[in-house]
Amino acid sequence: MGLVKKFATVGGATLGSRTFGFARETLMAAALGTGPMADVFYAAFRFPNLFRRLFAEGAFNAAFVPLFAKEIEAHGVEGAKRFSEEVFGVLFTVLMLLTIGMELAMPLLVSWIIAPGFADDPEKLSITVRLAAVMFPYLMSMSLTAMMSGMLNSLHHFFAAAVAPIFLNVVMIGALFYALYTGAEPALTAWYLSWSVLAAGVLQLAVVYGGVRHAGISIGLRFPRFTPNVKRLLVLAIPAAVTGGITQINQIIGQAIASGKEGAIAALQYADRIYQLPLGVVGVAVGVVLLPELARALKAGHAKEATYIQNRSIEFVLFLTLPAAAALWVLSDEIIRVLYERGAFTEQNTALVASILAIYGLGLPGFVLIKALQPGFYAREDTRTPMRFTGVSVVINSALAISLFPFIAERGIATAEAAAGWVNTCLLFTTLLRRGDLVWEWALAKRAARLIVASAAMAGVLVYLSDRWSGWLQPETPLLTQVAALGALIAVAMVVYFGLAFAIGGADLGMIRRNLQRGARSSAESPESLSSDGEQ
Repeated sequence: MGLVKKFATVGGATLGSRTFGFARETLMAAALGTGPMADVFYAAFRFPNLFRRLFAEGAFNAAFVPLFAKEIEAHGVEGAKRFSEEVFGVLFTVLMLLTIGMELAMPLLVSWIIAPGFADDPEKLSITVRLAAVMFPYLMSMSLTAMMSGMLNSLHHFFAAAVAPIFLNVVMIGALFYALYTGAEPALTAWYLSWSVLAAGVLQLAVVYGGVRHAGISIGLRFPRFTPNVKRLLVLAIPAAVTGGITQINQIIGQAIASGKEGAIAALQYADRIYQLPLGVVGVAVGVVLLPELARALKAGHAKEATYIQNRSIEFVLFLTLPAAAALWVLSDEIIRVLYERGAFTEQNTALVASILAIYGLGLPGFVLIKALQPGFYAREDTRTPMRFTGVSVVINSALAISLFPFIAERGIATAEAAAGWVNTCLLFTTLLRRGDLVWEWALAKRAARLIVASAAMAGVLVYLSDRWSGWLQPETPLLTQVAALGALIAVAMVVYFGLAFAIGGADLGMIRRNLQRGARSSAESPESLSSDGEQ
């Protein structure tokens, strides 16, 4: 399967998940708006989600996958199975102890870390503690899910791991439908949602476990032992856990600051859900596919092949995220109005959330490039360097968020996150370039400049059309008319961008076709042929 086809497989499944996520957030906006219960639920949910990114996705995508790939190359599937059982025994034990400890400490964690701004409202604080206690075991399910997903990705079985997140949104949508159907109060709705998160975690674990069994590996529970392989995993996983959760770290800092203003947490969450669509479809797809591809190429001694894969991934990211960033900046008001403005979600909410979304749009290419650049370190078993860069970006994010929040409130937090993301991207890129692990291609730089031109032209067309079609995008217009008008704007934008990008040489159909057919080549192919995709 070619590299772009693998991106499309993971990206397509992720698109399905994000589409259900839109439906979930639309129902959430109608049921809770940006009221106190929305703040409470999102604050409580952020905590297990943070740990999921830190200890599950971050650690295992960065540390487990290269070691699992090495075991496959050295000892075949049986060696990889033995290694996975060793890891599973230790992971299960650590997660169980962590979950018990966090449950006992939940009141202190909420008061001091999750939402210190709730301390003056005992009822709000109490509900947040209870919801967080219900949802925290979700971490255990998702950490085990992440491990099995890493196994599937290394074995080139991408679909089951990519489709599993859909079930979180499906179960939560079911809970929201039930709450709306029964006319449940906001507090009861938040309670239903918290239990749906826990149920979804168990369901996702079952899906990937079935995928691992289908791939021909059965995992038995072993007594936890710190074997040399497990020790090596821990050495790599600790810094990777911090690095992999950079966005979540910055967001929880922002949440702690935002908790001082009612409605701020929910407003940031609603905007976050929109920009997570391109971030998830492109960023997750690139990150999931790129790491095992790079790891196996490097383990087999194909350094030039790894460089080729890295550069094509960067090109793929820019090709799709530059127009997405421009569209989010220009159409932020229209997108939020059509998706959310109904029920408890007012015109004032739209203006606020749209301004946050526009800022997130500017940071989008940087956030996704991080996903494409970090595997260049992880595949070489270097998890410390990205961790140091994460530390720098967290400091920048914290300083900017604290400085800007008194002046521009939620917009200041979004600005801090976007700036921190771009700083991290620049540090990763220049370090890979300096080490020689990333080769500068002038053809790639010229295509990137032309993609920026095409994105700017597309943005100009959108500004003109959105003004002319504004009457069809107002809240009093029937919803289907609003959706059709927004869909038409997006369709026109795609025609303009892709047509211009191909016309001026920002993208090349022949190169895309070759990537679809070829993807990552084995060493049988000469280095010259791998670097021949210059500017056409």
